[in-house]
Amino acid sequence: MENKILLQELIKEGLLAEEGSKKLLQEAEVTRRNAEDLIYEQRLIPEETVANLKSRLLKVPFKKVKAEEIKDDLLKLIPEETARNYKTVPLERSDNLLTVGMVNPDDLKAQDALKFIAKQLRASIGIYLIVPSLWEEVLRRYSPYQSEVEAAMKSLNLDARKGVTARQIIRLEEGAAVSEEAPIIRIVASTLKEAVWQKASDVHIEPQRNRLRIRFRLDGELQEASSLPIELHQPIISRVKVLSNLKIDEMRVPQDGRFRTVLLGRDIDFRVSTFPTPVGEKAAIRVLDPTVGLKGLEDLGLIGRNLKVVNEGIDKPYGMVLITGPTGSGKTTTLYAIMQILNQEDVNIVSLEDPVEYFIDGLNQSQVRPEIGYDFASGLRQILRQDPDVIMVGEIRDEETAGLAVHSALTGHIVLSTLHTNNAVGVVPRLIDMKVQPFLLPTSLNLMVAQRLVSKICQECRQARKASDEIQEIIKKELEKMPKETIEDLKLKLKDLSSPYEVYHSPGCKACKNKGVSGRIALFEIFEMTRELEEIINSGPTEHKILEEARRQGMLTMRQDGIIKALGGLILMEDVLRETTET
Repeated sequence: MENKILLQELIKEGLLAEEGSKKLLQEAEVTRRNAEDLIYEQRLIPEETVANLKSRLLKVPFKKVKAEEIKDDLLKLIPEETARNYKTVPLERSDNLLTVGMVNPDDLKAQDALKFIAKQLRASIGIYLIVPSLWEEVLRRYSPYQSEVEAAMKSLNLDARKGVTARQIIRLEEGAAVSEEAPIIRIVASTLKEAVWQKASDVHIEPQRNRLRIRFRLDGELQEASSLPIELHQPIISRVKVLSNLKIDEMRVPQDGRFRTVLLGRDIDFRVSTFPTPVGEKAAIRVLDPTVGLKGLEDLGLIGRNLKVVNEGIDKPYGMVLITGPTGSGKTTTLYAIMQILNQEDVNIVSLEDPVEYFIDGLNQSQVRPEIGYDFASGLRQILRQDPDVIMVGEIRDEETAGLAVHSALTGHIVLSTLHTNNAVGVVPRLIDMKVQPFLLPTSLNLMVAQRLVSKICQECRQARKASDEIQEIIKKELEKMPKETIEDLKLKLKDLSSPYEVYHSPGCKACKNKGVSGRIALFEIFEMTRELEEIINSGPTEHKILEEARRQGMLTMRQDGIIKALGGLILMEDVLRETTET
């Protein structure tokens, strides 16, 4: 379907704004890609909504199918190459009818390919419209990860399940016997493809004493994906080094690199770090998938009052928005979500990052290099000469950077950055501790955001159950502290907010691979600058006074935000209690 037609219909249906449509069309022309693919990638509109609209326009029925319902025998009817190139999958086969699903039913070349297949099968063709995620999931079944690895191993005459003896470890010619590069290339490619498919954030390639272990970090937890003979360690590490342009013959010191490739129709960046260990080099690969890492504020877990306060805070003409939390709490993801909102044609956004994680069109992103004297402080001085409207500084680490960030906010810029404190109310004392003059904070600081990441319950198999007496008491106590508006809003959503309270758990199902969780969501507490807070700062701030002001504002603590999400069936109550403290 033509880009313009689809975008016009989306505007008519109120699913897309005029401005957003122009931006998408421009991006599609520049990148020579389909606007529909960009909509899915950037998660602007749910794919089922787009599919229903396309179904009406093309007059092709839309079929909602689960990948596991498609039998393995059917996959043999359409070759993998045809399925991949024409975005089509077999759905059903009766005596003289082959029913197929197509992402683009109006693709004439795809229609010709299917007619040819149907002619060979002596069958008629029935066509349904399907969503891209179904096509991707079925495509993966053509070449499952383990079978791809085992096929590559066979060509090397090695057994993936067989270890090696201690005597083989000390062979000086280790890896020299591997003359064929193709199987190694296939193993590395299959591993990276599987990591992207499983939405892993990191891939660890780790040599052990008698095997090579490959682990994926899924939803914050490391899980073993494959175990290979130790002979493959050096060839695989070398292949990763070749991809990321690192020195193959340097194994004594850590190295960093990155590379970009297209997997499953998406531009994926991989950030590589090698690290020497006594048994050989270990490689950690960060998977930077824009469809996973770039999210909207609501996708992150901002709801109700919190979402409203953040939108108001970033709408101000200048001032600082500081996000705080431990390493791995999703601070950078939140910064990227805010930058995507501010990323307009008439706005100049300049960022200093260490390192640049996701490349976003329209942003001027720069990676600091402390080893040559280009750090956050020196970069911040130079940024002001770039005529910025919005400045993003990866982290405020020292007094100099803190002072320059405050100065930038005072001179009419929006400044986005991160800081290390335990909670939102700790931001002001921390900045004063970093030698920022207290009287500068009320005019330079807009928002203080604290966050933590927790696993999201699988929405397919979640089950409600009555909370234990102890948890009932904790919920009741926290609900009593919440502002009236929040309680009223919660009553509307949950209908019943009376004791005994129900919390959720999930036993696991096919959708979540029997883990019970799928993805992660953040717990937030958001504190804003007010006149009352200004008076506290000017009269000598203490954490107790600041906390009292937070309560007056109606700020939800992270524990309260977590309880709201747990009662709504989004997260486990146990995770809330583990990750948060009572205030």
